[in-house]
Amino acid sequence: MTEFISKIRTIQWIDNYSRMVDQTLFPYEFKYVDIKTGQEMFDAIKNMIVRGAPAIGIAGAHGVVLFAQELIDLPHDEFIKKLIEKADYMATSRPTAVNLMWAVEKQKDVIKNSKSDVKGIIEELKQNAIKLENEDININKKIGDFGAEIVPKGATILTHCNAGALATVGYGTALGVVRSAFAKDNTIQVFADETRPRQQGARITTLELTMDGIPTTLITDGMCSYFMKKGMIDMVVVGADRIAANGDTANKIGTYTVAIAAKYHNIPFYIAAPLSTIDTSIKTGEEIPIEERSHDEVTHINGKSICAEGVNIINPGFDVTPHELITGIITEVGILKPDFKTSIANAAKMY
Repeated sequence: MTEFISKIRTIQWIDNYSRMVDQTLFPYEFKYVDIKTGQEMFDAIKNMIVRGAPAIGIAGAHGVVLFAQELIDLPHDEFIKKLIEKADYMATSRPTAVNLMWAVEKQKDVIKNSKSDVKGIIEELKQNAIKLENEDININKKIGDFGAEIVPKGATILTHCNAGALATVGYGTALGVVRSAFAKDNTIQVFADETRPRQQGARITTLELTMDGIPTTLITDGMCSYFMKKGMIDMVVVGADRIAANGDTANKIGTYTVAIAAKYHNIPFYIAAPLSTIDTSIKTGEEIPIEERSHDEVTHINGKSICAEGVNIINPGFDVTPHELITGIITEVGILKPDFKTSIANAAKMY
């Protein structure tokens, strides 16, 4: 890998197909894969070849274009009907990250509002997908700049999972804050949770930050309280997969634990996410669907079992951090503060 990860485009529409980084191969291999059918995109999202809420959203938008291209020979009305069905199917590839549903709805708006013939609709969908791509990078840089304003000089920032360039089209949300802060103050450093069971923190976050020259220390998920008590963590910044109207936030499993520890030790706990991650249709985090993932993610590492055969396994992919544990939500329009019902409602009006 000769380029800094932060400068790599995680997912991009090229001519008539989608190209993305295969994130299942990290840290052993860096490889782009070309996704050329709607079903291939569905599987890429479901199997986490592409991951991270913003990147999943763009993948969903690309997937609608791919399905549209496959339906090009249908009569106009049948094309519209079938494509809406395929778009709804694409939105089911993963249940928790609302950015996926948001991006698919953006494409459905194009389909429903277009006055063009079939070929024209496909072109409009393609251009909308590219527009959403470009907007994602600009949004992340705005998030990073707003977040950098609240990072103390010489701070050590704890993050959980990966909310970086590889979870977005580029730059990152939580790691966007880190990057923008580091650009102003190169004494900033990061503690990264490994993030069991898929170890996105160990495999991806540490890779991103070390390649960008940002000092990074890897710790296991159970170590955060130890370092907080020692005064070695100044703030926590994590990403999000869905934010309810009251500020309750779903993120990778283990985030809630970090938030509780931060609250106990009086350490600021921030969410960094675009407004597209806010779902005002749900009142609280109790309504957020939590994805249950394969048991093999817990029982196996590199294809080898690490536990007793027959043991019972529960593997929720996400947990929900209650709003009262959150100091602020860093977005592209500024930092939302409690009362989150009010600040989120006001931000939604700007979106």
